Amino acid sequence: MGIFDALFGKSTNNVAEYLEKGAVILDVRTPSEYQGGHIKNAIHIPVQELGNRINEIKRLNKPVIAHCASGMRSANAASILKSNGIDAINGGGMASLQRKLG
Repeated sequence: MGIFDALFGKSTNNVAEYLEKGAVILDVRTPSEYQGGHIKNAIHIPVQELGNRINEIKRLNKPVIAHCASGMRSANAASILKSNGIDAINGGGMASLQRKLG
């Protein structure tokens, strides 16, 4: 386990596995960051709004790959989702996740 795994939990190691399970990609960056460019078909819910919008994610009934710019906010988002019974991982930063998506 690397230092980042210890700090932020497992992240992009499981991206392929989650995609195979039909996971949705959740972008938790700010609206201006999202408007500046985002992963195609990503759901956008800023991390600050996530607690109030959990039911939107629950209704999808799918695992979630959360991402932000660097991996810090998405680690927080994955933790919030997990604490609400949603199967979620931290996908890390957008550039890293885009490389894993191909």
